[in-house]
Amino acid sequence: MSLIVQKFGGSSVRDARRIQNVAGIIAETYLEGNDVIVVLSAQGDTTDDLIAKAEEINRHPSKREMDMLLATGEQISVALCAMALEAMGLPCVSLAAWQVGIQSTGVHSDARIKKIDSERVRSELDQHRIVIVTGFQGVDRSGDVTTLGRGGSDTSAVALAAAFHADLCQIYTDVDGVYTTDPRIVPEARKLEEITYDEMLELASQGAQVLHNRSVELAKKFRVKLEVLSSLERKPGTKVKEVTKVEKTNIAGVAKDTSIARVALIGLQHNPGVAFQVFDLLGKNNINVDIILQSIGREDTKDISFTIHRKDREEAESLLNEHKDVLKFDHIESDDQIGKVSIVGVGLMSNCGVAAKMFEALYEAGINIQMINTSEIRVSVLLDEEDVNRAVKAIHSKFFDE
Repeated sequence: MSLIVQKFGGSSVRDARRIQNVAGIIAETYLEGNDVIVVLSAQGDTTDDLIAKAEEINRHPSKREMDMLLATGEQISVALCAMALEAMGLPCVSLAAWQVGIQSTGVHSDARIKKIDSERVRSELDQHRIVIVTGFQGVDRSGDVTTLGRGGSDTSAVALAAAFHADLCQIYTDVDGVYTTDPRIVPEARKLEEITYDEMLELASQGAQVLHNRSVELAKKFRVKLEVLSSLERKPGTKVKEVTKVEKTNIAGVAKDTSIARVALIGLQHNPGVAFQVFDLLGKNNINVDIILQSIGREDTKDISFTIHRKDREEAESLLNEHKDVLKFDHIESDDQIGKVSIVGVGLMSNCGVAAKMFEALYEAGINIQMINTSEIRVSVLLDEEDVNRAVKAIHSKFFDE
């Protein structure tokens, strides 16, 4: 007997027919003699609909109340799925995160899981019930509901798999695995049979929407056996693992992210500790920074440019302006009509000419680069948003068609 954790995304449970399909997959796994923990997202566009309802009442609601509201989406999904399994005559129970004991930090809308109590879930499994858990959420030490950020159900599933030492964690989506890029942009994109944790983490962090990046971090840390596959087609997916077979190409895929904004502080004093003051201020207010570029200006000043999530742009500008007298900069420039395109591959930077090949593709497509950022397994470029999809096509063609 194996313990299998299965996660199903919003598109997989968007209506009654899809829920019954999911129940069939769960039933098949259970009837093969496995213990099963299921994690569900909210149905279809439920989260967006709830956000719209909130905006009808209050344009700027508190993050705590938004978490209370958004958490109801997953409760609907798990209850309906349990009903579908009950109709099939299978023993099951649906549980909210607070019933499971998924303890999180108190950062509303972007909480992190700290600990999972095992007693309730273990008791249900011992009674041979299928346990269906709300994804995307936890409860803080004050007993308040928290949410884990968009895509957080992936993290819920991997965290449960790690806590209960599951034999396998399956992430079911509306695509049949991880592709070399988004097949909606590049129909010729190839499905990968396997990919390393590091490559998947970089792709997820750079905008690929197949897996939540924190879920991959957890999978790597606790060596969770992970598989991404389709809930609509019964075929093998993509395995995420520590080591993969050597491939001919140097890169695993091309990712894009258009949810970012660029902020530039112009005319900072060129003194030690200035960068620390800027990014410490942003960090203490839970604003994550990605690409950073510092350049020397005129008259012993410097400029610092960085990217953040688009939703944090107004808050970041307001925060920096509040501390303008301390930080001593001249003015702020910002732009949210930008995007980021990245190539990812293990050992990428140790292979001569890979970055140049990427830049050649952009040059041939007539696309201008604003900023460049690299790591051992990634090269990212900042572009005008209108050029992003064209850049993805050009880069993918350069690496996978030639």
